[in-house]
Amino acid sequence: MSPIRVFLVDDHAVVRRGMRAFFEMLDDIEVQGEAADGQAALDQLAIAAAAGDLPDVVLMDLLMPRLDGIAATKAIKQRYPGVEVVALTSFSEAERVHVALEAGAAGYLLKDAEADQVGAAVRAAKRGQVHLDPAVARTLTRSLVSPHRTATALTPREREILILVAKGQSNKDIADALMISERTARTHVSNVLSKLGLTSRTQAALWAVREGLVTGP
Repeated sequence: MSPIRVFLVDDHAVVRRGMRAFFEMLDDIEVQGEAADGQAALDQLAIAAAAGDLPDVVLMDLLMPRLDGIAATKAIKQRYPGVEVVALTSFSEAERVHVALEAGAAGYLLKDAEADQVGAAVRAAKRGQVHLDPAVARTLTRSLVSPHRTATALTPREREILILVAKGQSNKDIADALMISERTARTHVSNVLSKLGLTSRTQAALWAVREGLVTGP
């Protein structure tokens, strides 16, 4: 299989160099490009789109000059919905991750995450799965949106679907586990998000942890 193509966005050159050096050691992930802020990233992605060569995953810093990671993430997901975004944050910026998830980020990492966690996050995003940094996830579950919705709004099958989503399962994984079609699995996931007033699989995973349906990461 072709390597997963990653685009790095961070205003600190040393961070980009470190991530690039790590990915160069892997056979299944390659760095397609990099940018120092959100606007530069959008400019380069526009060129890549015109050439039919968009990356699979963007690793996005949240705090940057000109255009921050929140706005850049939202723009990327609007223009290139097939490109997944993983937010990069320091622990002190944890409250900003909420907004990044609402903007469409597929997950997030702490900047001091172990190298294998970075690789795992990229692979999960490429598979359409959620990757949550454990430390920040525990903080975010306390302030998750839609706090008054309860699992009683879901049917037993939808609760089952939600638990699988919270465990990072893709629609295909869910379909295989429950012996249903992938289309049916996708419909169930959409219904779960709608009933709970959530906008992403990542929010659903956090909600399930907070409600005690699954244990935290």
